[in-house]
Amino acid sequence: MEQVPHIAMFFQENRTSIPYAFSKYLLPIVVRYLADQNNQVRKTSQAALLVLLEQELVERYDVETSVCPVLGDLTAPDSNDDVKTEAVAIMCKMAPMVGKDITERLILPRFCEMCCDCRMFHVRKVCAANFGDICSVVGREATEEMLLPRFFQLCSDNVWGVRKACAECFMAVSCATSQEVRRTKLSSLFSNLISDPSRWVRQAAFQSLGPFISTFANPSSSSQFFKEEENRSTEDSKATESRNSSESTVHEIDAADEVLKDEMEEPKEHASAGAQLVARTVDGDVCTIKAVMVLDSECNSQTSMSEHCVSSSETCGETINDSSERLPVSGNDESAAPWELSSSSGSTSIPEPELYNSFHYWRTPIPKIDLDFELMPLAEVPDKPKAQEATQETAKSGPSNILTATRKELEEMIENLEPHIDDPDVKAQVDVLSAALRASSLDSSDELTAENLDTSIVSHNEASVGDQLNCTLLCEDSVPLITDTVQSMSATLHYIHETSDLSADCSFSPEEEKKSKVQDVVPQALLDQYLSMTDPSRAQTVDTEIAKHCAYSLPGVALTLGRQNWHCLKDTYETLASDMQWKVRRTLAFSIHELAIILGDQLTAADLVPIFNGFLKDLDEVRIGVLKHLYDFLKLLQVEKRKEYLYQLQEFLVTDNSRNWRFRAELAEQLVLLLGLYSARDIFDYLRPIALSLCADRVSSVRWIAYKLVSEMIKKLYLAPVQTLAVDCMKELVEKFCHCSKWSGRQSFVFVCQAIIEDECIPMEQFAVHLMPHLLQLASDRVPNVRVLLAKTLRQSLIEKEYFLNSSNSHQEAVEQTVMALQMDYDNDVKYFASVHPAITKLADDAMSTASSTY
Repeated sequence: MEQVPHIAMFFQENRTSIPYAFSKYLLPIVVRYLADQNNQVRKTSQAALLVLLEQELVERYDVETSVCPVLGDLTAPDSNDDVKTEAVAIMCKMAPMVGKDITERLILPRFCEMCCDCRMFHVRKVCAANFGDICSVVGREATEEMLLPRFFQLCSDNVWGVRKACAECFMAVSCATSQEVRRTKLSSLFSNLISDPSRWVRQAAFQSLGPFISTFANPSSSSQFFKEEENRSTEDSKATESRNSSESTVHEIDAADEVLKDEMEEPKEHASAGAQLVARTVDGDVCTIKAVMVLDSECNSQTSMSEHCVSSSETCGETINDSSERLPVSGNDESAAPWELSSSSGSTSIPEPELYNSFHYWRTPIPKIDLDFELMPLAEVPDKPKAQEATQETAKSGPSNILTATRKELEEMIENLEPHIDDPDVKAQVDVLSAALRASSLDSSDELTAENLDTSIVSHNEASVGDQLNCTLLCEDSVPLITDTVQSMSATLHYIHETSDLSADCSFSPEEEKKSKVQDVVPQALLDQYLSMTDPSRAQTVDTEIAKHCAYSLPGVALTLGRQNWHCLKDTYETLASDMQWKVRRTLAFSIHELAIILGDQLTAADLVPIFNGFLKDLDEVRIGVLKHLYDFLKLLQVEKRKEYLYQLQEFLVTDNSRNWRFRAELAEQLVLLLGLYSARDIFDYLRPIALSLCADRVSSVRWIAYKLVSEMIKKLYLAPVQTLAVDCMKELVEKFCHCSKWSGRQSFVFVCQAIIEDECIPMEQFAVHLMPHLLQLASDRVPNVRVLLAKTLRQSLIEKEYFLNSSNSHQEAVEQTVMALQMDYDNDVKYFASVHPAITKLADDAMSTASSTY
């Protein structure tokens, strides 16, 4: 059986001479031995069959007629227990190799029967362990119709080993189902496994929790872009929907404004457009904010459209319903005048003191402007005293308890924030809340007209005091006001949603903190279980390394939730970053660059950079994770922030264990990449000392990378506007290495020159002036290893350059004289490399003679 795959390959290569030898003679032997009494023979034949299928040496016809029937007999109810278990495993492993058609017709029915084998739990365990592979082969339809019922039975099996196997393959099963089935059925099933009585089942379930959550990712909303300006559409789903709705309405209102200027006799259409604006804008914002009276003050000051949202979302909802009944949205209500709406909607208006907020407190007051109604048709201009009376009635008829509730809520917010007053962000929130509280107690109704006027009224002069007090009062006169202020209101709502400082977390109570972790991408119960993996009690009751599994899958969970829901994971990530186990921190350090791509530049600078700085000062086992992806992370930062790490690169030369040479080798490789991120001056000032230090490292593997680093550095400096930096670097290279007292330093100088020549980092004219004279002086070095390397460099690299072939100059003569001198050297190796033609010499064969001399 061990020789069967090799014989099959021979038959395949000589298929023209022996076309049917494999299927006629060899395959029957393999299939027969699948049921052999000896366990070792069976194992070998199974391995041979899988190799033959993997190499595609078995025809589909032979699979259907020879292999599958035998496997069906081996899995019959009366078959031997061990043979049955092994046959089921073979069926599951060969399914991806034979394809969907054969699997559905010949393997799937028997597999479903084996999942319900009541006598042998070993068979059910094998089925559960390979369930994901079968699902991925047969596809979504067959998985949901035939396999999912069996999977539910296996997940509730009375043997914990079967349930554990189900938990381990849960992600693969989830990938083969639809989003609806995944959310409605699999999520609840997985919750049962997480709370399983067996610790081993819970352990496997928690390890698969992160991968299972990642299957909820939506490719359209999880696309990765780093800069915020690259794709604003997916930055924040709720705020974006509101913004898009408002912006589209703005275009409609702009068009309506143009019609208004040309055709003043069509007020009904513009009133209808204004009603649509109220319905679309307020409806998009009412569910986002609970207590928006503070940070939504900009909207209140510029447009009365958001005044319904000042008190509470419930009041706003009632207002929308009431106002939508009265607004002339349809064409049937032609007789309803705009000012009649003002008097009829007084019960839903906001009291006058609440019209003054923190926005008015901080902004420069707008000068008083007399309203001009001359542009409006005379018949449509309301009686001014009547309008004022309606305004006063509106203010008096508002609910009296709204103002009291608002002030009380403000006082509670300030009281909850005072213990955290040392935080600058919290202090700023307290200042805003205090200003809002003071503004709510003012009684300056006589300045109402001047304070509530927006700049749009300055330009259009088409709105009245009554129009300002009620957001349901929209007509052709208030259209310009809406046009100018909708964008500002959307920006304010977006700011509130992103910061979540007052509308969600202002009190820092457990209830509010729990609300801040609510999202709609994955079932909330799954996310709560994932966030609980950092709980110390989990390490005692589930797995001591559960935090490591949480850290390992966190980037996938973050990608699934999207950057708009990063606030759900932020606390968990910070807890993991400060975990006592260095393996947990190491896992995060290796993936922080991927998380930065997911979160974008703003969140990276705010939340990841401090943790990254902490990893830089951690153990070497953690620092290596940061170092391996140093370039990948730094390239995502702003230029100014990136420069701050130039001072810390020197610290990577110091390690806990001086023998950890791989750490320095990784640093050299990262510095080669970092050359593209910094200016020539920064490279010369900060990276040059590190590179030259690595060239003198005690380990040759580090020096080899450093030679490449120095050559690329000289190339970068030479291409800079000021070429003196490259000249100064080459001078230092000559002083430190060419004139070094140690032969290894002089040899390093030759290696650097060789790299510069082969990569053509600088023109050969410049090389002949600055480096070649010092290079040729080493022909008289007392150490043969230096002269051997010099002979190889001159003969195989320098002389073959066009500059020395096609022009006769003093430099060419000097090189030829040096080569002749090396050909007469007393050392045989030096003679050999100086005299052999490069075309005859195999560099790979000669590398060993040089490598041995680099230690």
